[in-house]
Amino acid sequence: MADRPAYLKNLKSESVVQRVINCLTDGMISGELKPGDKLPTEPELAANFGVARTSVREATKILTYMGVLESRRSEGTFVSTGFQESMIDPMVYGIILNRGDDFDSLMELRELIEVGILQLAVKKENQEGLDLVKNRLEDFEAAVAGTDDVAQAAFEADNAFHDAVSDLCRNTLVSKIDSVVRMLTYSVRWDTVKTMIDTGRGEELLQAHQKIYDMLAAKDLQHIEERIRNTYFLDVLDREEEKTD
Repeated sequence: MADRPAYLKNLKSESVVQRVINCLTDGMISGELKPGDKLPTEPELAANFGVARTSVREATKILTYMGVLESRRSEGTFVSTGFQESMIDPMVYGIILNRGDDFDSLMELRELIEVGILQLAVKKENQEGLDLVKNRLEDFEAAVAGTDDVAQAAFEADNAFHDAVSDLCRNTLVSKIDSVVRMLTYSVRWDTVKTMIDTGRGEELLQAHQKIYDMLAAKDLQHIEERIRNTYFLDVLDREEEKTD
């Protein structure tokens, strides 16, 4: 009997579906399963692993949902050949379920991502992309100066501005992670924008965005952590936290 790949090992204990997932993942990590490779058929996998076909089917369904595998009708199941956005979704759910009320950790994550995005954006920025950031800044200015549902308009303009900054990185994974972090900090950012607008501090909010654009345009990232932190308006966040106590 010919030697079989190391990942095709008999499974004795643990959650069977999880162990099938682990073995297939180990095969990809070791290089025995490469991008584009076709997996053995469901009956073959079940026989090699020593498990029921239903366990194999469930494991491959999970990995397909995650974007690690792809199923082609009438052809079989293959290892994905590149990054799929769905790969990051399970991580998003995990963060949401486990984030708790650790505000400081969330703010540290936000700062880390925003600083990294600006650093990469400066390295890879192009004039067309920078012009788009400038346009989004002008949209933000118009929103702050508006009279109809200003807080909501400013919040939407804020998101569009940061989307344009993230797009300067020309990296789909970076853009996805940025959108995840902004989703996780949605309530914090909304409270900040609304309070700043409602208390007549819209111009300060605009200037914070102007400073980000200026850093990009001048490629000047000195003291970037401090500058980014200053755009969070922690006094506003502290005030909102006191209201909930």
